[in-house]
Amino acid sequence: MRVSRQRRFILELLWESGEHLSAREIYDRLNRLGKPIGHTSVYQNLEALAANGIVECVEQSGGRLYGSVSDPHSHVHCLDTMEILDVHITLPQEIIDQVAHQTGVDISYYRIEFYGQRHGSTQAKISPLSRL
Repeated sequence: MRVSRQRRFILELLWESGEHLSAREIYDRLNRLGKPIGHTSVYQNLEALAANGIVECVEQSGGRLYGSVSDPHSHVHCLDTMEILDVHITLPQEIIDQVAHQTGVDISYYRIEFYGQRHGSTQAKISPLSRL
């Protein structure tokens, strides 16, 4: 895949921020940094980068968020801040074996999605179902 100037802008932003960002946030940040790029170009480049496994795309009820891909990892979805945090979790082999046994599928890798609130959050608890 050719890395154009616009793709380089997007990749650098995702690598440097370490965050999962929407296409709109990427567009806004790049333009604030003096790296002009159009809305359509951001969306098209993100789709191409995600399709080629260069960036990850995380689907949320509010839309897609994009992040840099380092290695297989899981996520913690913070319900009060709407952040997505990367975590590296290794499941015990017996759990992986149990999933394989129950499904008949040999597990080659996995990603776990955790949901919760930050410690000491004063906001009301949000049910994951309320976001659907």
